Amino acid sequence: MKGELRKPASVNAILLIGIFTFVFLGAEYLFVNMISLSVTEGKTVIAQNYALGASAVGFFLYPAMERWVGRRYKSALTFILALGAIICTFIVQQHISYAATMTAGMVLFLLLGVFGSAVHYLASVTIDGDNALARLAGIAYALGILLQYANNNLVNLEVAEAAFLSVFLAALSLLVIRTRQAAQSRIEMTETAGASSEPAEDISLTRKKRTAGIMLALLVVLMACVFSTLDNAVTLRHASGTDIGQWPRLLLAFSGLAAGFVFDIRKRKYMGLIMYCVMMMSVLSIVVLNLGAPFLIGLVVFYLSSGFFVVFFTASFMELSRHMRLPSLWAGMGRAMNNVSASLITNGSVALLATGNSLAAIVIALVLFVAVSVAMAVYTARMNAVMEPKEPPASQKSDEERREAFIAKYGLTEREWDVFFQMISSDSSAQEIADCLFLSKRTVERHISALYEKTGAKSRITMYQLYRND
Repeated sequence: MKGELRKPASVNAILLIGIFTFVFLGAEYLFVNMISLSVTEGKTVIAQNYALGASAVGFFLYPAMERWVGRRYKSALTFILALGAIICTFIVQQHISYAATMTAGMVLFLLLGVFGSAVHYLASVTIDGDNALARLAGIAYALGILLQYANNNLVNLEVAEAAFLSVFLAALSLLVIRTRQAAQSRIEMTETAGASSEPAEDISLTRKKRTAGIMLALLVVLMACVFSTLDNAVTLRHASGTDIGQWPRLLLAFSGLAAGFVFDIRKRKYMGLIMYCVMMMSVLSIVVLNLGAPFLIGLVVFYLSSGFFVVFFTASFMELSRHMRLPSLWAGMGRAMNNVSASLITNGSVALLATGNSLAAIVIALVLFVAVSVAMAVYTARMNAVMEPKEPPASQKSDEERREAFIAKYGLTEREWDVFFQMISSDSSAQEIADCLFLSKRTVERHISALYEKTGAKSRITMYQLYRND
């Protein structure tokens, strides 16, 4: 597992998710600070969660962009979106007026939602294997939190903070472009496989996949209701002038890192159970807070449990996306569902906190806990059915039989097959294939030319389709 985290693809995925986490949280922090200069703390919380709702729209826009924007235009579009986000960041920082800050904030978070969906999808596609998926998500989240902690403590001027965020936004856009270009063939294979697999697979399995996705989305929404209520309580204290300091951010980083290590035990076999226990602790904290416990208890529980929650929905949806027909939609769904929930319950949550109706808060928290219990049970059952290995039909060819049939059909030599297999199973360049097979680059290039001629294929993705459909 340690070896997987050292792979270039894993390091790249950690940087993608980590930088995005920092930019998103940093932009949220800046936006809240600027909005709170002109409105009450209650309206500040509402504005913050409307911004989260705008980001959810961006998450859902990305799959359409991925599908309909031509390959040659995607890099240019990424630069344009990054430039728009940078401009909006400085408009928010300037705080010209409430309307201007609010409008720029909505556009900023819409664009960040697009980036977030792209980041999670590219990370999911490019990672080899999934043994360390939660650990990767935890390290990336901790990196983002620590960057935000450094930014808040080392940068004291809002304009410098906006400039710092802009630099990382530009770096994120470059990283997205580089990742996409390096993994283009794998992305095409993933999308093609997803689009063509559903008609061939068992209908009951397809239904189980969809049910697992829907129940996981519902589960995240229900959990987010609890965590958003705690978050709103913290934000209200912050907006009212209570200095909670920066130390809770360190708790977030620690909890995210710990969640990654704990969740990955036995390939995330106990991840759902562990998250259920964390959720129980959060509900209990709401109950004791409403019974008069010190605010510090809620603050500590919120920051410790939030890290587990983020790693849970990040790893769960990235894993699920690999089994779904449209992975670009599902990979970032966790963050989208969390933000949708936050934006929808804001008014009710703030009103409930403002009235101080402890009994109502306790009853709602317990009802949510029951709903989470049901959703968790259904999701776990369906996901186990999706993940369990299926025995192939008796008529289905084994890998060796498929290999022999393909070699015979196109008249390949054994060495040409070796090169062919490397081409369809990785994004390796001719030099990397040569190094792997202990051949010269010139020899590999000669084999590649022969493969294109014998199969009639025009690209790697066409070769992959020929082999898959054989």
